[in-house]
Amino acid sequence: MRNKTYNKRKILIVFLFAVLIIAGLIGRLVYLMVFEAPYYQEQAEELHERERDIKAARGEILDVNGTVLATNRTVCTISVIHSQITDPERVIRELSRLLELDEGSVRKKVEKVSSMERIQTNVDKEIGDQIRSLGLDGVKVDEDYKRYYPYDELASKVLGFTGGDNQGIIGLEVMYEEYLKGINGKILTTTDARGIELSQVAEDRIEPVAGNTLQISLDYNIQTYAQQMAEKVMEEKKAEKVAILMMDPGNGEILAMVNVPEFNLNDPFTLNTEDGGAALSDEEKQEALNQMWRNGSINDTYEPGSTFKIITASACLEEGVVDLDDTFQCPGYRVVEDRKIRCHKVGGHGAETFVEGIRNSCNPVFIDIGLRLGTDRFFDYFQQFGLMDQTGVDLPGEAGTIMHKKENVGLVELATMSFGQSFQITPIQLAVTVSSLINGGERVTPHLGVRILDGEGKKVKEFSYGSGGRIVSEETSAQMRTLLEGVVAEGSGKNAYVEGYRIGGKTATSQTLPRSANKYISSFVGFAPADDPQILAMCVIYDPQGIYYGGTIAAPVIGDIFRNTFPYLGIEKQ
Repeated sequence: MRNKTYNKRKILIVFLFAVLIIAGLIGRLVYLMVFEAPYYQEQAEELHERERDIKAARGEILDVNGTVLATNRTVCTISVIHSQITDPERVIRELSRLLELDEGSVRKKVEKVSSMERIQTNVDKEIGDQIRSLGLDGVKVDEDYKRYYPYDELASKVLGFTGGDNQGIIGLEVMYEEYLKGINGKILTTTDARGIELSQVAEDRIEPVAGNTLQISLDYNIQTYAQQMAEKVMEEKKAEKVAILMMDPGNGEILAMVNVPEFNLNDPFTLNTEDGGAALSDEEKQEALNQMWRNGSINDTYEPGSTFKIITASACLEEGVVDLDDTFQCPGYRVVEDRKIRCHKVGGHGAETFVEGIRNSCNPVFIDIGLRLGTDRFFDYFQQFGLMDQTGVDLPGEAGTIMHKKENVGLVELATMSFGQSFQITPIQLAVTVSSLINGGERVTPHLGVRILDGEGKKVKEFSYGSGGRIVSEETSAQMRTLLEGVVAEGSGKNAYVEGYRIGGKTATSQTLPRSANKYISSFVGFAPADDPQILAMCVIYDPQGIYYGGTIAAPVIGDIFRNTFPYLGIEKQ
């Protein structure tokens, strides 16, 4: 009797335990089917859905007049889906033939067991259409976009280019990436358990959103002519490189930025040398490409030489340590401490006024006024003029000023700095500072970006660039315009003169480091009209052969550009 009762109890415990397990399973099933249904439905859809990107068209880049400088061309991406291929040998044969690829490399991708394998991108649309017409099972031809630059080398280091994923790499392409890139779309297809697409189920598409258009201040016509002039002087002087920068000194808009030799934007990974870098190692070629892509106007520093005398003169006039009728004596050199610092005129200029000293670009005159200003005030004005900071130009990689620490500056260093040696700035920094000193004294921000447009050409965003504040008085600015007009009318910059126009400017010839290499940088910065500046232009010639004086080889370049662009810009003779 006791055993019978014990067995009943045992059966009851097992039964209750089984009921609990079944109840738990039912509860779990109800929870999964009711409360977790959306999650598992999503997982099932992902398991049976295959997606392919539809690349968004990248926004165009237009010049100030609407000329298209960067646009897109339709290309194709060829891919294979292993589970859908029914005739692998034909797929391998046809893709190898039409894409001009090695059969072995195509075979590896075709036979690889994966959801999708990309064979080639950036395929010409004609080839893509041929592949599509063959109707090969498992082969997908998706239309894509490739960046295209209608003018090849024009403004290459300003515009920049994109990589294989259509993402900006250098220049404006990377600086304005957020506006240009757009939003990719998707193609969604449904497959069975084996990964084969179901033909009776329609594709879902999420359409791409094209990028916006960037309009810039660069002028195609001015850029083209400036580039031609730069290439001409580079060839004539067998120079290493030439930079030409043109801007509106009143608002900082850049009209042209040339850095020759430029490179082909539609083939940016081929060196712009005769052999294309065939003899270089991979590491050497990459370094050569990096150098080729550099925008010397903003990425590289140099000793400005005598063009910097504009800055020294402005600071000394503003501080009141020199007057226009002050007189100086130039015997051809000036002794500072134990150092004999020479003037470019060996016999000296003799007695001269400050006005004549600027026209003659006389080093002893600027040494004298620089020493009058003193180290502390020199550094104060260097900071006040914005030369200790970057300009804020809307291009990547802007270099900073290379300057002595103030505590390390003695009389010799101050003397050489006063006429533009023993420190380094960028060409854009000099151009912007001179613009600010002759436009009435307001610091400007150099820029290319003007506005963002949508696909229909309607304005989405207008960029604004506020004033950097007053850096000199209007009186000092007016004096500098008059003084620099005299440099072109009667002084070292006379080769930039254009009949019927009032032009101001300053020449420079600086020696690069090490001095023993006997390499020079010739430059000229000019503006017009002298009484109401509307355009500023600067030419820098690196390591010219033969005659290397800035007034002889750089000033004529700007004079020629002015002569041909004044009528175009509507600047009339006076």
